[in-house]
Amino acid sequence: MSLTLQGIGVSKGICIGPAYVYYRELPEVLEYSISKFSADDEIKRFEDARIKAQQQLNNIKNTISGDTPHDITLFIDTHLLMLDDPVLYEDTVSHIRARLCNAEWALQVQVERIVKVFDDMDDPYLKTRKDDIIHVTERIQRCLMNEPDLNHAEDKLGDHLKGRIIVADDLTPADTLLMQHQKIAGFITEYGGPLSHTAILARNLGIPTIVGVHDAKHLIQANDLIVLDGNTGKVHINPAKKDIAHFKSLIRNERQRRKLLFDLKNKPTKTKDGLKIHLHGNIDRPDDVRTLRQFDHTGVGLYRTEMLFIEHNRLPSEDEQFETYRRTLRSLKGHPLTIRTIDLGADKELADTTQHGPLIHNPALGLRAIRRCLKDPSLFLPQIKAILRTAGYGPVNMMIPMISCISEMEQTLELIEQAKAELKSRRIRFDNNIKIGAMIEVPSAALVADSLANKLDFLSIGTNDLIQYTLAFDRIDDEVSYLYNPLHPAVLKLIQMTLNAGETQGIQVSMCGEMASDTQYTRLLLGMGLQCFSVQANSLLDIKHIINHSEITQLRPLTEKIMTLSDPQEIKLAVEELNLRFL
Repeated sequence: MSLTLQGIGVSKGICIGPAYVYYRELPEVLEYSISKFSADDEIKRFEDARIKAQQQLNNIKNTISGDTPHDITLFIDTHLLMLDDPVLYEDTVSHIRARLCNAEWALQVQVERIVKVFDDMDDPYLKTRKDDIIHVTERIQRCLMNEPDLNHAEDKLGDHLKGRIIVADDLTPADTLLMQHQKIAGFITEYGGPLSHTAILARNLGIPTIVGVHDAKHLIQANDLIVLDGNTGKVHINPAKKDIAHFKSLIRNERQRRKLLFDLKNKPTKTKDGLKIHLHGNIDRPDDVRTLRQFDHTGVGLYRTEMLFIEHNRLPSEDEQFETYRRTLRSLKGHPLTIRTIDLGADKELADTTQHGPLIHNPALGLRAIRRCLKDPSLFLPQIKAILRTAGYGPVNMMIPMISCISEMEQTLELIEQAKAELKSRRIRFDNNIKIGAMIEVPSAALVADSLANKLDFLSIGTNDLIQYTLAFDRIDDEVSYLYNPLHPAVLKLIQMTLNAGETQGIQVSMCGEMASDTQYTRLLLGMGLQCFSVQANSLLDIKHIINHSEITQLRPLTEKIMTLSDPQEIKLAVEELNLRFL
């Protein structure tokens, strides 16, 4: 019997294969009391389990081939670091001593406390990092319970996974990497979202993946023939022969298309009528440049620096930041680096920060990003100086997030001048003429974009927050996620206002949000006047292909008609028609 399930396609591509239903549930964690004389023995048992878990992860890391992108191995490194984290280790030990309970229960209590901290975060990327905490503690729990290591490829998985589609509730990075070595065809998980570790790894590894397929493990039986369509998020179970033939044809066409795409690597990005377009990449860490260079040798239009702070779990010094930024700049080999200043706040906080005062009910609207930095210059000034110093060694731009009014920008510019004066007094090399820009993420910033453009060297549109704030919904709340719509006329008008402000003042306007990485919007944005895209690495060649096969002179009049529409559904249909014209 044929059946179709709907999930979220997080890694594009189509694959066909038999299902392998993967079970990894742990036995229930129970609490029992120990005597105070047994506490040291229980702590020793916990420590032995933690060391065993480290050995397992190191064994997995050693199986990763040398040509695997470095950012993929970082997932295993992250889990190894978590095993040494004092928040996890010392607090579990303290709980064993204080409550005189077994190590399994003490660890469970601690992980629940940490997960709650992540659940309270607003940032979707950081929110999904709770999965890493859960998977690390599950590995320790398995060692405590003497459960077998499910990730030992030779003993557990063998060679019979080749060509199969894995169906699971969720997958750890270790699961994903080991199964990839077994040449699995694709992944289907019951949980997860576009920013989950499974999604990120699958995209980096080029494995078609669908997440959020509820009850998949109950609806899909072992060896069911599956067609996984990562482009649409559809899972076809035991489809008809004619449907299988159709999907096989699509797979052949896609292989040919990807081969042609890589012919574009390191070639110019410009429209058919000769307009040069700037196409850069987004990164979170210096090592992400390696992934970027696999697709194209280009610059970075968005370096999210808060990950440096969060991974240190403290405020890194000016020198530490400078060395990190300069290493990133060097790896770009002459291409520009746009560094976004930290976006820390109530929703993205360091783990050892203690909150005082009332609870923050709407962290996305709270003391974050530039608001936080202006309130605490001791946090902001070291970073400004580190960025200024880095700019003394190559093309670096400084970008300020969450600007909502002119006065915030003026205060920021004053602090930048203060930082320059201090560096001059210390006789330290820096770029006095560094380009300064602001992110347009708040509707009020778009409405005064002309005034901002008059004071700055560039603007960058952050569509993720701009859409959220314009349409008044929480983009990580499943109950209102249906409201997310980049093609809402209000959103498009704010984007157009920003582009017009840049053109009037003669400064560059870029876009670095998810909308820039989505190929269905590329032609629309070109027609609106966007000439600088900053996208996810694996979207670079797709976006370049569309740009290189588009003509601005044809797009502009069609886009102008779209901008007169007021119904989002009409706009959606018009954009689809626009894209079909250029196929």
